Amino acid sequence: MNRWNDTKIERIVSGLLICGVSLSALVVLLGGACFFWRHGHDRPDYQVFHGIPEQYRSIRGVIAAARPFDCRAFIQLGLLLLIATPIARVGFSMAAFALERDRTYVVLTAIVLVILLYSFIAPH
Repeated sequence: MNRWNDTKIERIVSGLLICGVSLSALVVLLGGACFFWRHGHDRPDYQVFHGIPEQYRSIRGVIAAARPFDCRAFIQLGLLLLIATPIARVGFSMAAFALERDRTYVVLTAIVLVILLYSFIAPH
């Protein structure tokens, strides 16, 4: 069995971060291009404030709206992926510490992961 060492873990973490940021940038770019294609000719109305529709305010709503390729939902989905990238990094770090049998860091990382997940999922 391959031994987990710091160099291997650092490479996996850096790959995870690069892939997460790249994927989120690609999704935001596709959503932005779609939005520009569909709404680039629209004139903005600065007299009336238009808030964000309810469907874009929750993770479930964004995913449901992105299925029929809603451009705004795709932009929101890319931003959610960007926010989820460090959360995935912390989750992987916790698993790596568990494989190394470093209980102190597993507990500390689990606390950080719970705080991150709560702030990401909890209603505001």
